[in-house]
Amino acid sequence: MKTDLTAEQKDYARFLPALSGFYATFIGKQRHEEYVDKSRIPANLKNGVESLNYLNAKEGQFQYKWCLYSAGHADLDVNKFSPKEDMIRNRDRENTWLLGDSGGFQIGKGVWEGDWKDPNCPKAHKKRDGVLKWMDAYMDYGMILDIPAWVSRSPEGAKATGISTYAEAVKATRINNDYFMKNKTGACKFLNVLQGENHADAEDWYQQMKDYCDPKKYPSTHFNGWSMGGQNMCDIHLALKRLVALRYDGLLEKGIHDVMHFLGTSKLEWATLLTDVQRAVRKYHNENFTITFDCASPFLATANGQIYCELETENKTKWVYRMVPSIDDKALSTDTTPFGQAFVREGKHPSFMDSPVTKELSAKDICIYGPGDLNKIGKEGKTSWDSFSYAIMMGHNVWMHINAVQEANKQYDSGVFPAMLVEERFDRLYFKDIVEAIFATDNRDEAEAVIEEFSKFWMSIIGTRGATGKKTVNAQTKFGELFE
Repeated sequence: MKTDLTAEQKDYARFLPALSGFYATFIGKQRHEEYVDKSRIPANLKNGVESLNYLNAKEGQFQYKWCLYSAGHADLDVNKFSPKEDMIRNRDRENTWLLGDSGGFQIGKGVWEGDWKDPNCPKAHKKRDGVLKWMDAYMDYGMILDIPAWVSRSPEGAKATGISTYAEAVKATRINNDYFMKNKTGACKFLNVLQGENHADAEDWYQQMKDYCDPKKYPSTHFNGWSMGGQNMCDIHLALKRLVALRYDGLLEKGIHDVMHFLGTSKLEWATLLTDVQRAVRKYHNENFTITFDCASPFLATANGQIYCELETENKTKWVYRMVPSIDDKALSTDTTPFGQAFVREGKHPSFMDSPVTKELSAKDICIYGPGDLNKIGKEGKTSWDSFSYAIMMGHNVWMHINAVQEANKQYDSGVFPAMLVEERFDRLYFKDIVEAIFATDNRDEAEAVIEEFSKFWMSIIGTRGATGKKTVNAQTKFGELFE
């Protein structure tokens, strides 16, 4: 069983677990108090709660040095001691790498109120400044505080921010960009976030934001890479067009723009697809170029009682992480059966893949409460789990997700392909060969011509939220053209 997943990463696009504040709290608080009673910690977690800290190369049950943490659920006061964030704040900076998400999602959903169109709004300014200082203090890379283009379609977001149009989202993002550029210390490198809900808006957004990464215009304060949001993160046709534009605009340069992040990307096919893109850019343009991508699925799945139990990567099929409801039965509160065996015995799934977290774990280590047992608030709940059960399951799910991404890449390199990345209706086409051809070209026109030649192929590659190809250059764009 692999425990050092950092060593297994090879030259694949990097998956970043989007660390849950709930999970980090257990690790951080246990360092300063007995947050989890020692008698509650299963014997297989040799280093106690710290065993769940995959950023800890010495004490973690498994190790993985890359992670994403969002300012959206961070304690932004850097002058205040925050035990729940100790996993982040007091990590080994030499041997870990963290990307900070800015909290733009919180703005879009109306959680961070303020008139973001006004650079002098006190509420907006407090968050803007707080996010910047927090990233400078604790992150290696961070995303600028973007205002998602979809905020105008979010009733709560539009109400809380006063942003009612795409143009206003652009204006508000430029205010934040200007502030970050003028006030960052250089301790954290920043990614310029690209938004837009269709090809037309995405192109407009890029044209308005690209200068922030231009070392000719901002020699000492330019941003250091890109974050793909909106349609950019889930539409490979658009992403490839953008990469070609960046290359020939001089905005994908070695030592200057080495990182590109894809927000909220969980599909296994995209894990291999992004590796292909990374390799092609490294081969033909920037040998340091690194693609990262994140998702919160390991944590969100657990919150819904789901557990990863196996990986399915057969040739020319849909590739999936198999998730099913975990064991949760008060009758198991004294059951010493190994967790995986109990899982199969209880009919959850015909098989179970152990992780370093579940190895030597028993059913009763998760199903804590028996019939009649009262929980921490003095009531008998419906579940047999306590809060630490969720943390343990999250640890398992994180290992499973990272391992699945790496195994998918290994399978891909061995000649096993997901159905999505092979076109066999006419001539056999492989995604990796087309990407190679795009970046092997000598000029922009040729590269763009190759992209357009295979536009039908891009339509078959499904992204996050089910988005595909030019489906978004559709009614919304046409409506904008007719009625702007």
